[in-house]
Amino acid sequence: MQRHSDMNTKKISVITVVFNGEKTISDTIESVSSQDYSNIEHIIVDGASTDGTTALIEKQKENISAFVSERDNGIYDAMNKGVKLATGDLVGFLNADDIYAHSTVLSRVADTFCKCNVDACYGDLVYVRDDLSTIVRYYRSNIFSPEMLAYGWMPAHPTLFIKRELFYKYGGFKTDYEIAADYEMVARLFWKHRIRYKYIPDVLVKMRMGGVSTSGVRSNYILSKEIVRACKENDIRTSLPKVLLKYPLKIMELFTRPV
Repeated sequence: MQRHSDMNTKKISVITVVFNGEKTISDTIESVSSQDYSNIEHIIVDGASTDGTTALIEKQKENISAFVSERDNGIYDAMNKGVKLATGDLVGFLNADDIYAHSTVLSRVADTFCKCNVDACYGDLVYVRDDLSTIVRYYRSNIFSPEMLAYGWMPAHPTLFIKRELFYKYGGFKTDYEIAADYEMVARLFWKHRIRYKYIPDVLVKMRMGGVSTSGVRSNYILSKEIVRACKENDIRTSLPKVLLKYPLKIMELFTRPV
């Protein structure tokens, strides 16, 4: 594959956190290594998997810049470890059961940062079945603005790329959140610190259904309560009923397609 080098002033660190992901980790690694942008490092943080995950990662180590396998204190602790290992100008997180939607995702991200004076960019996401081709729902990030945080809305996290320096300036993920530490970070950056951002009108990531934030009523309740907490910690006026208003709109996403 021909790789783009004209935008190589921006190095992109892609961080993948995994635990017992032998069924999907190879797809994730391949989707990063098949990008047409050359200035990438792929960092994998494994939480001491007990299945065949580490063996699969070792088989593909030529496509991986850094790999650590050790016990951690949850997904957000692992993400913080990945940030500490990162050397790129930009940082993005790709889950161990997700893939980039096409081979030009990272070149579009780099182009956005090079052409626009921004601290972050993000795009759309689709939820898919295990076959990666059957689309269940669209996550349209174009409706996001910092004011939407009070209603529980954030850009699709796997599509979000942030300047690495912001993690050191404003702090990493708070590890005392169970599900919504990514939401709290977005609230902190986009609302409290008013970072500059750009929306990319494209589907950037395919996410398999069944992740911790999409796995049932209990997780949605915990997520909503943690969103309220994150808003309060970052001086955003909201309430649990206000946050719950987002769910009818999410149901509508099952029947809509991007324009």
